[in-house]
Amino acid sequence: MKSETTQPTPIKKYHAALTLVETVERHYSHYISTTRHHSGQRQATQPHAQAIEAIIDTAFWTSLRREEGLAPKISLAFLSPEQARQPLLFRQRLELTTKNLTKIAPGVERPGIHLGVWYEEGELYVWGTTRQLPYSCFVVDVTEPGVLVIKHKRGEGLVKFKNMAVLIGEEVKVIDETSAHLPDCPTLVTSLLGLEPSSSWNDPVNALVQVAISMRAHRHGGALLIVPAGTDTWHKSIVHPILHLIEPPFYGLSELMKQDLSERGSQWQEALHDSIDTIACLTAVDGATIISDEYELIAFGAKISRSIGRGPVERIVVTEPVVGSEASIVHPTQNGGTRHMSAAQFVHDQQDAIALVASQDGRFTAFAWSPCVEMVQAHRIDTLLM
Repeated sequence: MKSETTQPTPIKKYHAALTLVETVERHYSHYISTTRHHSGQRQATQPHAQAIEAIIDTAFWTSLRREEGLAPKISLAFLSPEQARQPLLFRQRLELTTKNLTKIAPGVERPGIHLGVWYEEGELYVWGTTRQLPYSCFVVDVTEPGVLVIKHKRGEGLVKFKNMAVLIGEEVKVIDETSAHLPDCPTLVTSLLGLEPSSSWNDPVNALVQVAISMRAHRHGGALLIVPAGTDTWHKSIVHPILHLIEPPFYGLSELMKQDLSERGSQWQEALHDSIDTIACLTAVDGATIISDEYELIAFGAKISRSIGRGPVERIVVTEPVVGSEASIVHPTQNGGTRHMSAAQFVHDQQDAIALVASQDGRFTAFAWSPCVEMVQAHRIDTLLM
């Protein structure tokens, strides 16, 4: 097949693409060597330096273009047609250029569709699309103008990809996997960092990960409080009466997560996603949505108040799982608006609870009590959810 003749890739280089090549190569060298035990998994080809740089560079410049007034939202995956399952093949493959990617973007912007990128005689080209990627496949997502997410396929669980880095313009945020080994790191964050064995993707904690992703996706902002099942001490931190109390609690997600693994098929997956989206959508209502740590939906639109006898939260420690980021102790008002302040107060008063807060701009924070520093810890995790 002959490649379509198009304008060449812009001469101007995206500097961040150059800085990430070594990081991605090092990540793959370590990751591939530690996951050889995944027998039966189709293993993707490790991307070479030229492919990493070219794909990131072209994706960035494509993100700044427009097609019929709309910014492209595409996903580029580095694999050959033979490595894909049921690929959609173009009779005439396309050169990897910003013009070609911009033109084809409207037809491939739905979630789960990846443009396959491969090479021949040193030249990269787009051969078609696929929905099924091999294990560890290198992926670059264009999510917004100037915003890229560098990730790889890590399995078929609820969360299929592991983020390596996020690029926002010239700002490069490389995910710091070692942050999961710090004291008091919540299981939610550890799960997002993907440092557990693959079998753990059957663990219920990943339903909470999926709720977080769905909360961030609706872009209305919202708050979710996770309280211990079978207790009512959290009532002291909520204004009564609760306007939208669920009686009895809704057990849809809870029952699905308790279902035997052998009985979980495609219908279970569909029901799970429906239940997750139901909870996530309710967080868009003013106030907080409340679920138990066994995923029982208790209330939504709840107003948080300071518990009687408890002082206002004065300090929190803020962390982000990004290389070079350092923990900082700040007043809660320096970390966000009313939702963030209320969530910090709730966890300060109810130290066995967790609070998740999504902002309209995409920021996402998980609040949990840290016994090590004896204060609320705010984990900025939006780089892990993109």
